[in-house]
Amino acid sequence: MPTRHPRRRHPASRRPRPARRTSRRRRYPRSRRQRRRDRQVLVLGAGVLSVAALWAAVAWLVTHLWAVVTLGAVAVVTATWFVNQRRQQHAWSRVQQQALRYELPQLDSLDHREFEYAIRDLMRRDGCTDARQVGGSGDNGADVLATDPHGRVWVIQCKHRRVGDRGSAVGTPDLQRVNGTARQLYGADIVLVVTNGRFSNRCAPLAQQLRMHLADRRMLAAWAAGSRPLWELLPRVPAPRSGS
Repeated sequence: MPTRHPRRRHPASRRPRPARRTSRRRRYPRSRRQRRRDRQVLVLGAGVLSVAALWAAVAWLVTHLWAVVTLGAVAVVTATWFVNQRRQQHAWSRVQQQALRYELPQLDSLDHREFEYAIRDLMRRDGCTDARQVGGSGDNGADVLATDPHGRVWVIQCKHRRVGDRGSAVGTPDLQRVNGTARQLYGADIVLVVTNGRFSNRCAPLAQQLRMHLADRRMLAAWAAGSRPLWELLPRVPAPRSGS
């Protein structure tokens, strides 16, 4: 049998001693007075830095007065150039609008949304500076809104036909739809339905009863060609508002 060696025992002086537990000091939160004092120090430091920065800026400006004058002159020249550019752009835009012309083949080639924008641009050409396209979901029958130079509010519904007057005729339901909302919702003085196609035979009598106006393909061609403003082409247009 193998001999077993006796287990060695360390003398008492060599035995590892357990680690002593160090007592942790309890940390007490800073008092309210101390926190207030710290904030005051921070505010005072920020104020000193701001005053120092302002003093440095003033000293630099006094020393480099020529730079300030130069920057001011450059700013004035730049602002003047920018204002002149904007004026030229507005003037050129007015010239373009006044020279706007459409032929029927051009209008036929548009889609319905483009046709609405074309009608808006024609109204602007004739002096309705606030004319805007509003057609889309929830338009309540209105595609273009405008105020003419006489102060009359126009509500226009646009009906585009891809093949012109060879397409389906605009019917009375289209008139009834815009008539039900134009005056109540938009305060219209003039309600107009315009198309590059044609109207059914029942539209003209209904439009007269509802005090509406119709612009068919023939009238649209004369208007788009720039002969006269639309209100001079339509029969029985209401008189301008008093004071306009």
